[in-house]
Amino acid sequence: MALLERILSGRIHHGTLTITQQNGDAHVFGSAAAGWPDVTLRIVHRNAERRILLNPRLGLAEAYMDGSVTVDGDDIMGLVEIIRRNNPWEKGGEIGDQKPLQALFDQILRPFQQLNSLARSRANVAHHYDLSNDFYRMWLDEDMQYSCAYWAEADDSLDRAQRAKKAHIAAKLALQPGQKVLDIGCGWGGMALYLNKVAGVEVLGITLSAEQLKLARARAEAAGVADKVRFELLDYRVLAKRAPGTFDRIVSVGMFEHVGVPQFTAYFRACANLLKDDGVMLLHTIGRLGAPGTTDAFTRKYIFPGGYIPALSETLAASEKVKLIASDIETLRLHYAMTLREWYARVQIHRDAIVAQYDERFYRMWIFYLAGATAAFESGGMGNYQIQFTRDRRALPITRDYIIEAEKALMRR
Repeated sequence: MALLERILSGRIHHGTLTITQQNGDAHVFGSAAAGWPDVTLRIVHRNAERRILLNPRLGLAEAYMDGSVTVDGDDIMGLVEIIRRNNPWEKGGEIGDQKPLQALFDQILRPFQQLNSLARSRANVAHHYDLSNDFYRMWLDEDMQYSCAYWAEADDSLDRAQRAKKAHIAAKLALQPGQKVLDIGCGWGGMALYLNKVAGVEVLGITLSAEQLKLARARAEAAGVADKVRFELLDYRVLAKRAPGTFDRIVSVGMFEHVGVPQFTAYFRACANLLKDDGVMLLHTIGRLGAPGTTDAFTRKYIFPGGYIPALSETLAASEKVKLIASDIETLRLHYAMTLREWYARVQIHRDAIVAQYDERFYRMWIFYLAGATAAFESGGMGNYQIQFTRDRRALPITRDYIIEAEKALMRR
């Protein structure tokens, strides 16, 4: 306990973190404060402390997943919040910083961890998105939007915030009836169906998830628009070779995080080639608020293999190589944190169903993922970027007024 105490001492100021050892000894860090959690972590197996010390996030996650540590009330959200919020990214706070040698090792390995070939990309997507449509349906909104919502009002429902996200993106695309739109990483089809409904555009949605494809096609059939909104199991690199200069608009939401740095230039080259000369693209992605980094071991191992959260600098550097003009950039600083808290609460409500479908370990892994992600967006170095690209500087109005006007009109519908 001495080493763990040395790490936490002076790091927890607000709220209390009580760590109870196997012998019943309790160590309390911090002081109770209004608006801050009070959390009790219990060490069940003696090897848990060593696992946590060797690799704080992966060690804590795995110890929690297999029951080597427990959190009273299963308040894993409170646990990660009290640690992260007391040590915010803006003030340089970290707990369990990597040793210099490990950081160097991770930097060397980073390109190899993100070599997402066509086959590997398909396998990585299947790992996360092919769990089952029923699982995601339990806790996502009515349209199954698995990306950051847009909270115009803090007290909006998740459903309304996700509708607002779609309207926000549609407005930035400046759509006209009859245009051809490509949705890269189309999920369960919600964005494609929405754009067709509100703007009368034809949409091709592409995904590497067989489960998503099945449901997206069924939804298009049910809506009677399968001739206007099509979905294919297809990689963007393959499509770029088949259909250059085909699309008036491209939208990509929550997919760029799966591309990997070695493929950034290829991704933007494909997008530029797929667009018409006056085409417009809207990229919505999680991003680092600071400099480039590495994917943490827990996320890489259990949640998004091959994934990487890009810094804005490396995203723009890659797009600049193919002469895509960044015509509008918006940073969504807290919207994903609010979205994740909603998802976390909904997953908790469906705990019994999730455990029955998978098992207790899977449920614990999932809430640790959602809690850790929430803390990263509330106090860590993560945010969301919406970047609008054009191939021609004259393709869009020269002020942003059209975005605001279109968005208001869409939300009134």
